[in-house]
Amino acid sequence: MSLQQVIADWQEETDFIIQELLADGSDPDAEYTIEHHLASQDFKVLEKAAVDVFKAGFEVSDAEEAELEDGTQLWCFDVIVEAPLAAEGIKRDIETLAKIADKHQVIYDGWGTYFESGEEPND
Repeated sequence: MSLQQVIADWQEETDFIIQELLADGSDPDAEYTIEHHLASQDFKVLEKAAVDVFKAGFEVSDAEEAELEDGTQLWCFDVIVEAPLAAEGIKRDIETLAKIADKHQVIYDGWGTYFESGEEPND
């Protein structure tokens, strides 16, 4: 799949994810922890991508090894962004991260976040 198709698909998916979260009652004014996912079978290549992601101003989690259902071993890391649930900012980050992934021939595997109720936790 081309870089432009990856970006377009995930930008379209972004609108859907946001709509679903808000329809389920997630707080539209909350600050969200948004996690973008990058992966590769080659740890050294993924590490180079992580350095570029960090240089672009993002927080990068430690790489972890994962196994797919077919037994394929992958290395992956999360790019963590604290931000409002705003499509424009998420789409801009998708484009930046997908371009870095493409440069290093690693996989940009989308993003996710958690439901935010807007209620303060009970102490």
